[in-house]
Amino acid sequence: MITEKQILDVLGKIKEPVLNKDFVTLDFIKRLSLNGNNLQITLGITDVEYNDFPGLKNSILWHFKEAYPELEVSRVDFILGVVNHADKQKDKLMPGVKNTIAVASGKGGVGKSTVAANLAASLALQGAKVGLIDADIYGPSIPLMFGVNERPKVIGSNGKNKLMPVTKYDIKLMSIGFLMEDNTAVVWRGPMASSALKQFMTEVQWENLDYLVFDMPPGTGDIQLTLSQTIPLTGAVIVSTPQDISLADARKGYLMFEKVNVPTLGFIENMSYYMNAEGEKDYIFGQGGGKKLSEEYKTALLGEIPIVTKIREAGDKGKPIVIDSPDSEVSQIYKSIARNLIVEINKKNLLAPQAPEIII
Repeated sequence: MITEKQILDVLGKIKEPVLNKDFVTLDFIKRLSLNGNNLQITLGITDVEYNDFPGLKNSILWHFKEAYPELEVSRVDFILGVVNHADKQKDKLMPGVKNTIAVASGKGGVGKSTVAANLAASLALQGAKVGLIDADIYGPSIPLMFGVNERPKVIGSNGKNKLMPVTKYDIKLMSIGFLMEDNTAVVWRGPMASSALKQFMTEVQWENLDYLVFDMPPGTGDIQLTLSQTIPLTGAVIVSTPQDISLADARKGYLMFEKVNVPTLGFIENMSYYMNAEGEKDYIFGQGGGKKLSEEYKTALLGEIPIVTKIREAGDKGKPIVIDSPDSEVSQIYKSIARNLIVEINKKNLLAPQAPEIII
């Protein structure tokens, strides 16, 4: 009778193709079902659109055939595999949240909130469990971009109440905009805004998430410092447009995160180009700015997003374009960015040492 340990011994010899480590070490064994001599397996994989699944399946079947000729492997499935950002402080404050990602920019007007919304939706489409915090306390955009008008519910026991995030398009959402009356403004000093962000992290029932995305306000002020000092972030994604003034501010964002020991996972160049009537790319804000940044700091360029009217139209009607027009060219770009980000996160988490616990 073949045992589970024997099956794991075989899988321990097979490497996941993106991370080049075996499935057992990565904890990517998602399901094993052994019925007599019939085996079905579900494995995690970093790239759910990997270009050689048949070859990988054949390799797995060969390894089992070599080890146990009598065993029939009738099914091999793959789902997204996420490497946890292992940190005691994060696990204590936000148990069940594997990775925390700040989507930031050095200045306003670069489309950061649109990128954050579509990035969160793209991660969910890859099969990830995703949450999104609207950390732009003074200018919340997420309620409009997701078409949400409801207030979060309150749950609690033993005198401890927590907010339940609002769920839309399989994404758990939290924003100060959910708690405000229409046509009102947040007029708070920095400590009050920082306190609200802390509550969104620690007093919301996030439960199990692969990625919790923070849509940050522009700049390098109180909110950025509060986030980086309250919870160890997996990393930051910095959004810029190609022109020099935007790149200068993106550099400030990168350096700010570096000072507080938050790694930058990659840059995203938004509004990269416009496709004119002749079908040619018109680089109206300049060309190659994001690539220049990534080369300067030896950090990944996750992708370049063009100016497309449908992105704005989808956001205005409360449906990110990757949900509204999933087969469009720009949606494919967003999905490619999400895939690139997953790879960067998994690689960094594998290499990262265990961080010391922070007492606050």
